[in-house]
Amino acid sequence: MKINELIDSFEIFMTNEEQKIYESLTERTPLAMFNEREQFIIKNMVRKSLVSKIVNNNQVLVIKNV
Repeated sequence: MKINELIDSFEIFMTNEEQKIYESLTERTPLAMFNEREQFIIKNMVRKSLVSKIVNNNQVLVIKNV
């Protein structure tokens, strides 16, 4: 039996700050547009696989994973 069959819903915990930033990411956004605190939160969300970091023309972009 696979783990996916045992678990009906798999949710990753998000803080209120993470939830607010996650909802604001509707399209690719340069990481530099966020302040230092928001960048720290986004980097934590990248580690949680909630957000993807893309490097394009020496510019770091972030987009949420669906």
